Amino acid sequence: MLLTMKDRISFHDQIASNKRKSFFLLLGIIAVFVILGYVIGLIAGEGYFFIIMILAIIIAIIYVWVGFYNSHKIALSSVKAKKASQSQYPDYHHSVEGLCLASGLPKPELYVMEDSNINAFASGRNPKNAVICLTTGALEKLDKQELEGVLAHELSHVANYDIRFMTLTAVLVGMIAIISEIFLRTLFFSSISKGGGDRDGKAQIVILIIGVILAILAPIVVMLVQLAISRKREFTADASAVKFIRSPTGLKNALKKIKNEHKPNSEQKHHYSKSVAPLFISDPFKRNIKGLFQTHPSLEKRIEILEKM
Repeated sequence: MLLTMKDRISFHDQIASNKRKSFFLLLGIIAVFVILGYVIGLIAGEGYFFIIMILAIIIAIIYVWVGFYNSHKIALSSVKAKKASQSQYPDYHHSVEGLCLASGLPKPELYVMEDSNINAFASGRNPKNAVICLTTGALEKLDKQELEGVLAHELSHVANYDIRFMTLTAVLVGMIAIISEIFLRTLFFSSISKGGGDRDGKAQIVILIIGVILAILAPIVVMLVQLAISRKREFTADASAVKFIRSPTGLKNALKKIKNEHKPNSEQKHHYSKSVAPLFISDPFKRNIKGLFQTHPSLEKRIEILEKM
């Protein structure tokens, strides 16, 4: 199908659009955080709210400090990845070196994981501490152009500081979950002081019910927003990959190969945790999940956009 200039999508516009959407989705998480805090403050009083906030912040900081500074080690360990030697995988190293030279990025450490399916992921808190891991299936099944497309996608995650961005998102999501959990548990095991002066009993009950509902729903809502941000970052990485290599063909064809081997809900054993699934270029578990609960945008949609670039 021939595309007119009007039908074509600029990768610059695609990158800018997805970054804007990610930013506004992040603002949505912050808004939920503020609203939840405000309602808890109305119900319990400022003193109680600050105790919850302090506990949540301490727990979140400890969790993030460990996870953020060791994210690449945790990810590599969970998939039992091994370092890719230059003598054994020369094409892998040469492709990454060429892309890093073109993009101005430092060369990340390269790893390989045993998996017959085509897949890849990047991790690390910044470009100087980044790693890229490919499956053996990707190295065996992709040609040079397709391999460069996949590697450009992963380097785009590094260049766009996606790990840092998603860590910030995870912090906010985690804090909301912790605050909600502490509030709900304390609500049922202790008496809550009235924090509203002249409010009558009925108004207090209404606010209390709203607070409980919000505390239950808030973690679910922000988790959905987190997944939406993850999908937008995949679109951004696709567009940035096109910017790096000045062609959508390699990545587009690689995604088509992934799609062809993508059998939803296939009974395939994996030796790694589902928690690392969002890192991959495609959901490694091939779950037939649609809509809001997808960790990745559909391969069909990604291919469609790349075909218009």
